[in-house]
Amino acid sequence: MDKLLRTYKLDVGYRSVVVKDVEIEVSPGEIIALIGPNGAGKSTIINTITRQLIGLSGKIYIKEKDEASYRGEDLAKLMSMVTTKRITPELMSAREVVATGRYPYTGRLGILSKDDWDKVDEAIKLVEMTDISDRDFSKLSDGQRQRIMLARAICQEPEIMILDEPTSFLDIQFKIDILSIIRKLAEEKNIAVIMSIHDLEFVEAVADMVIAIDDSRVKAVGKPEDIITSDIIEQIYHMEKDSGKVIVEGLKEYSKALKKMINRKKYED
Repeated sequence: MDKLLRTYKLDVGYRSVVVKDVEIEVSPGEIIALIGPNGAGKSTIINTITRQLIGLSGKIYIKEKDEASYRGEDLAKLMSMVTTKRITPELMSAREVVATGRYPYTGRLGILSKDDWDKVDEAIKLVEMTDISDRDFSKLSDGQRQRIMLARAICQEPEIMILDEPTSFLDIQFKIDILSIIRKLAEEKNIAVIMSIHDLEFVEAVADMVIAIDDSRVKAVGKPEDIITSDIIEQIYHMEKDSGKVIVEGLKEYSKALKKMINRKKYED
């Protein structure tokens, strides 16, 4: 399967290296989860892939073309991003916020066509926010805002979606809803997804591959069942030996239940 995005010996950081030798490959329809403790560099990797930071060394390829060679508007047609940053647009409805996702297609004047608005409404419907789409975005709950930001990313029509902690600040039902939408996008629209996530119980339920990061290094790459193990969890979260066994056993049982809920929600939609 062709890789939509891959990194090669990528070093990321600010003035100094935060994570070295990052090598990520993601194919259409695949979900990659980045896990690791706070400060491990997950967001730094994501910010580098999305060109909010400049890589210190190495390369990022999109469709086997150096990402640096893409113009901003062309890259925005290929890749969208959802972050945990709380934006505060002035006097904008939820629908208007979603519509800003069409900016790569509207030209300098930023005027949306009927087709653009149809895509906005389709994205809002996909995240089940049609009933509140005319409400002031600033008055929405955290869960509603996150769905609207996901709709904004969807209506960019990306081939790659990057998500930085998409379930942060959300209650359990909103987390299930968001992740079921992400899983559905991967399966039905063949979107490649890279996301950082703290909720390890969701990793096996939604991810195809996992990259574990700590101590400025990628520690392990593999299938969720091969990464969510007591040895690796103890290593990357600096836990005492054998303390991870009970945690992992609990995570796996919980993950099975969550996977059923996510799949049920996905097919209900």
